[in-house]
Formats: sequence, C-alpha cells, structure tokens
Amino acid sequence: MIIQPRTRGFICLTAHPDGALQNVKNQIEYVKSKGAIKNGPKSVLVIGASTGFGLSSRIATAFGSGAATIGVFFEKPASEGKLGTAGWYNSAAFEKEAHEAGLYAKSINGDAFSDEVKRQTIDLIKQDLGQVDLVVYSLASPRRTHPKTGVVHSSVLKPIGKPYTNKTVDFHTGIVSEVTIAPVENDEDILNTIAVMGGEDWKFWIQDLKAAGALADGVKTVAYSYIGPELTFPIYRNGTIGKAKNDLEATVPVLDDLLKDLNGKSYVSVNKALVTQSSSAIPVVPLYISLLYKVMKAKGTHEGTIEQMQRLLAERLYTENGTVPVDSEGRIRIDDWEMADDVQAEVAQLWKETTTENLSQISDIEGYRKEFFNLFGFEVDGIDYEKEANENVQVPSIES
Repeated sequence: MIIQPRTRGFICLTAHPDGALQNVKNQIEYVKSKGAIKNGPKSVLVIGASTGFGLSSRIATAFGSGAATIGVFFEKPASEGKLGTAGWYNSAAFEKEAHEAGLYAKSINGDAFSDEVKRQTIDLIKQDLGQVDLVVYSLASPRRTHPKTGVVHSSVLKPIGKPYTNKTVDFHTGIVSEVTIAPVENDEDILNTIAVMGGEDWKFWIQDLKAAGALADGVKTVAYSYIGPELTFPIYRNGTIGKAKNDLEATVPVLDDLLKDLNGKSYVSVNKALVTQSSSAIPVVPLYISLLYKVMKAKGTHEGTIEQMQRLLAERLYTENGTVPVDSEGRIRIDDWEMADDVQAEVAQLWKETTTENLSQISDIEGYRKEFFNLFGFEVDGIDYEKEANENVQVPSIES
C-alpha cells in the first residue's frame, strides 16, 4: 500500500516500514563510524526497546560492542492490509540488520510491567544467553497495571501547587501561544504518576532477574531521566513527572545494595531533550527543543538519540579505566552539552524574543517537525513515499 502520515495532535496514526528501516540503518552506520566500544557489554536486555533511547541503546550495544540483545516492548503488530506501529517496524528493521550481521537478536512483545512478560524474558535469557551483563530500563507508558495489586495507574502531566503559564508552540502550524496548565488536585495523581514512571518496576525487574540467576557478575543496569532548564521545571522537574523521576533516582541505592554480591552497579543517566513521542505531548517543551536545536546545531554540539547512547556507552558506562563519571547526586550526565551555560543563556534570550512571526527565523521548528515525522518513518531522506510499501513486515523472532 501507499502509506502517508496521518496525525492527530502530537500523535502520528500511521508508520512507514521503509522509513523505519532506513532510520535504523542510519543509526547503525553512525555507531560503526565511531569504532568498537572497548570493554562494552556482550549480552544485553533492553526493556522498552522499540523507539527513542531504548532503540538506540539496543543498536549501540549490538553494533558498537557486538552484543547479543533481547528487546522487550509493547507494540501493535503489522498484518496484511493493516499497519503496525512505528516501534514494531523499528524492531523488525533492527532484527533484520542484526541477523544479517551475524548478531543474536530476539524480542518479546507484551506488557513489560506484567509478571508474565518478566518470566517469559527470563526464560529466554536462561535458554539462549544464560545471563546478561547490561540491563537497560527505558519504558515510557501512560499507564501501568500493577502486577501485584491489579490496580491500573494512569500518569498525569501537571504542575504541583499552582497553575503554570508560559509560551508553547503548535509544531504543525508554527503558532506560538500562551498555555496555562492547572495543577494536580490531589496527591493521588502524584502517586499514580510515580507508580507508572518511578523506579518500582525497574526494581521488580532486577529482583526477578537476580533471583533467577540471569544476571552476570559485574552486571550494570541503567535507567533514563531528564532534568532540563529552570524554564521547564514547573511542568517537568517540579511537577508530577519530576516526582516520578525522583523516585526513579532514589531506586539506585536500593539496586546497588541488591547487586552488591554480584559486583554490580545501577545508574540513572540524565539525557538530553530530544524529539520523542513522549516529549511532543508536553506543553512548552516543543518550543524549548526547537530553540535548543537551533543553538546546539550552530555550535556543532547537537546530538540525536544514537549519538547520546553511543557516548553514554563509550564515555560513561564503559570507560577504559573502569570509572563511571557521575555528578554530586550520583547521576550520569549525558545532558552536559545541553546544559552548558552558554547554550542555556542563548536559549533563554531566544525564548523571550520568540513569536509566531519570527519562529521560523530564530528556532529550528522545521528540524523539530522533520524529526517528529522521522519517528514514524516519514520524511526520511532517500525514501520514495509515492511507491507501494509492504505493510506486513514482521519481527523475525516473534511468531505471528
């Protein structure tokens, strides 16, 4: 079928398998161009492996370190006459390329919060790999069915204490406007957001993997977080999401204690602001990213997810001397180029000046739009979108 993008707000309802394949190939070529990651992982579990940082983590470990990878995700499969999700096509593309390169790669499609998927994953590790030496936790979901209580928790994106008013942009139309976001009305919203996006499920995974003997001696595990500038604090770091991220970071010493007898370590990596399905949904953030991209591209310091993950692995998690550099709170800071004083000063000045009329001149709103559509396999260089595409692409290791 001929596949074109159809959008509703910050969601693209369609995905293109050929664009997804080219995106994955481009990321692979970047990783190869950087050379092998010395002392990198050899058997990797990526939880939340189909898009964004999780997908790039899988690509970087496989093609930068030659690692066998197992990816866990929850995506809609493709079938004859019906499109799969972008994450499905990304995973199909990754497995195709990994298998052609002689790399082990298998995937599990299901609810990663569930005990059933945890058991299924552990069984696959034990059967095929024995143990894993790196566990990447990169889940992004709006809701979670708690595996112990059966309660469905839904996260909310709200400030705490008082309303938050600031500029935002509709990246489809380029209209800059003012938005006011009402604060949470009760603590239950905060607790639900923590239940979905905090550290409990990460802890459950590590506990279950360890109990099953599926973690190698010296194992490392990393989860992803974000801090950002003061500009976004009310809606992000000081809001409901920030409470969840605080909980995620507070899980690190718990996991360190759990992994002590395996000489293992856990980390939270604070990553750069990038165009993702999640970030597109947060008011204010698309405008901030558009300005950030303009500044960082001019300075030659802009990175996408694959550049971030390659640098995380090669320059943070697997350094030649074995030391993992962290900040005063024990976090890996791969957002260091974004948070540089000169970058933030320029973004702050542009923020004051931004209007609908000058947006295209002082921001990289076109780059933002392109990256948004790239997430779904559209507007990828080299793809002819007027040609018929095979929508029924399968992930090789998953039986349909």
